Amino acid sequence: MIKKILADKPTKLFIFIAAFFVANALIAECIGGKLFSLEALLGMEPHPFKLFGQEGLTYTLTCGVLLWPLEFVMTDIVNEYYGPKAVRRISYIAVGLISYAFVMFYMAIHVPPNTGFWTGSQQDKGVPDMQLAFSAIFGQGMWIIFGSLVAFLVSQLLDVWVFHKIKKVTGEKKIWLRATGSTLVSQLVDSYIVLFIAFYLGQDWPWQLVLAVGLVNYSYKAFMALVLTPVIYLVHGMIKRYFGEEVALEMRLAAMNKAND
Repeated sequence: MIKKILADKPTKLFIFIAAFFVANALIAECIGGKLFSLEALLGMEPHPFKLFGQEGLTYTLTCGVLLWPLEFVMTDIVNEYYGPKAVRRISYIAVGLISYAFVMFYMAIHVPPNTGFWTGSQQDKGVPDMQLAFSAIFGQGMWIIFGSLVAFLVSQLLDVWVFHKIKKVTGEKKIWLRATGSTLVSQLVDSYIVLFIAFYLGQDWPWQLVLAVGLVNYSYKAFMALVLTPVIYLVHGMIKRYFGEEVALEMRLAAMNKAND
């Protein structure tokens, strides 16, 4: 029985995607505390600009955005072949395991550190206190954690809804429209939910700053959604070759029927 289940190609692919989806989301949350300059990454000098009355804005982004585009590619693939219930299921699992990870980070931060060797073990590398460094890296504020989790879950569920609304109109055609369109809508909501909860409520940012930073972040996410559109077609081609045309079509039709239930 177990061998038969594990030998089933759709099951094997779903296990792989679900595992990668959760791992990708968790890694993005863990590295999200680091900010980087997109201009510097591209070898350009940052040129501060003004938006909604806020001066000195640059393309300074969290490292989490490096991984989130892949998350929405996987969301669209699961949506296409396994249906909305499957997307919701892996999204709930991801939120649960990310929450579990942050609880474990909190416990690790607050257990008594070894002060004999470990605390000062990296002084020669410019880290005088490893406990403070560990706490700074893994001890994200509760507002940020809560905001990112709510934003992730809401944007995932919205992506599912928009994806299938577009597919009802287009049918099997125009994969790019439902995949990229749903991502563009959900990422706009994602960008502002996390800023509203983490910084407007949590740190008393003014509305103008929330609007400006949100638009800067969204412009990057929207650009990446458009850039990765060919990847959607590449992955679809790989899945068709893996399953075969007939099985792939049956799965897409079944996923669409599940969305209509």
